[in-house]
Amino acid sequence: MLEIALINGPNLALLGRREPEIYGDETLAGIVSRLSAEAEGLGVRLSAFQSDVEGELVRAVGEAGERGGGLIINPGAYSHGSIAILDALNAFPGPVIEVHISNVHRREPFRRRLVTAMGADAVISGAGPMGYSLALSLAVNLLRR
Repeated sequence: MLEIALINGPNLALLGRREPEIYGDETLAGIVSRLSAEAEGLGVRLSAFQSDVEGELVRAVGEAGERGGGLIINPGAYSHGSIAILDALNAFPGPVIEVHISNVHRREPFRRRLVTAMGADAVISGAGPMGYSLALSLAVNLLRR
């Protein structure tokens, strides 16, 4: 069975409470639950991980790469400057989809620089929490090609 790893970075555990006018009111647990059901419907398994610590995210990308499959990642604020996460994404053997809940291009100028996106096959930004569903569909499609 194909596996899609879902990795979320700093402050994403606060979804539903953190700036709901920007990020919506769906919690990370709700997103993971919804995405797990969607993955099952697509015949794939979803594994989920969240950390506020850069090194733990790097390790999680590496471990997901060893299992094969695809990767959906929202690096949060690390997307704007983490070379370590970029390097891990560049080493990932399957498709990588980067997700940002808000439209980073309509926000502060520093948010428009997405260093980690250079390691992604696609970036979904501004679709709200549904961006994760779009990323799942795309990752599965890329894996089945």
